[in-house]
Amino acid sequence: MGLLDNKVAIITGAGGGLGRAYALLLAKEGARIVVNDFNADNANKVVGEIEAAGGKAVAAVADVGSVAGGEAIFATAQKTFGRADILINNAGILRDKSFIGLTEEMWDSVVNVHLKGAFCATQPVFKWMKENGGGVIVNTTSASGLGGNFGQTNYGAAKCGIWGFSNSLALEGKKYGIRVWTIAPAAATALSAGVLPPEIVAAWTPERVAPVILYMVSSLSGDKTNRTIFASGTKMMEVKMVGGPALRNTGNLTAQAIAAAEKDWMLDSKGLDFNP
Repeated sequence: MGLLDNKVAIITGAGGGLGRAYALLLAKEGARIVVNDFNADNANKVVGEIEAAGGKAVAAVADVGSVAGGEAIFATAQKTFGRADILINNAGILRDKSFIGLTEEMWDSVVNVHLKGAFCATQPVFKWMKENGGGVIVNTTSASGLGGNFGQTNYGAAKCGIWGFSNSLALEGKKYGIRVWTIAPAAATALSAGVLPPEIVAAWTPERVAPVILYMVSSLSGDKTNRTIFASGTKMMEVKMVGGPALRNTGNLTAQAIAAAEKDWMLDSKGLDFNP
C-alpha cells in the first residue's frame, strides 16, 4: 500500500528537475501522474520512466500560461484517469537581468508562466475538487519572492504573487475540503545551472526536496492548509509573515514621533536565512 494509492496527481513542468522528481516519487507511492511539460519529448520521457517502474502516467503537452492550456491539462487527467486529487504547480522559467536592462518581454514571459500559469492550471482543477470532495494543491514560490534576489525583479514579483495567490486560495479552498500549500524549493536544476557552487549542487538534488511534496499532498499532513515551507537539499523550515510590536496611534501620530520610536516598533532587517 502506498501513501497515494488511487490518487491522481497533475504536475506542471514535470519534464525534468523538481517536477520529474515529484512525479517519480508520487508514482512510487501509488499515484497516477499527469506529466505536464511544454516539451513533448521531456514529458514522454518521464512517463516512460514511471511506466518502466510499474506506475501509471500520461503526458499532457501544453503551455500553462493560457486558459486553454490549463483546461487541456485538466482534460487529459479526466479523460485518462477520471479524477484530479492533487495539483502541483511547478512550471517555471528564468529571464534574469538587472532591473534597468529588463525588457517588457522578459517581464511578461516570466509572469505569464509562473503567476498566470498558476491561475490557468488551477482553476479547472479547483472547480472539480470543489464539486468532488476536495483535494490538495501545492503552489511554488521561491526564496527570491519571499526574500528578494539581485537581478530577479521579474521572477521575484511573480513568485511573491504566487504566495499571495496561495494564501487567498487556501481561504476559499477550506470551505470545500481543498488544502493549499506553498513550497519554496531550492534545488540544483537546469534553472540554476552555473549559479551554485559544486558542493551545493551535490547536496541540493531535486530528489531531496521531493519528500516534502509527498508529505504535503498525503494524509501524513492531516488537515493542514495555508502553510509555506522552504525546502532545500540541506534543510527545510516553515516560513511565515510576522508583525512587529505595534506603535499605537491615538490620532496625533507624527512622522517625527514614528522616527523617535523606531526601536519600539521596527523589526531588525536581517531577513530570512535561506543559506545552507
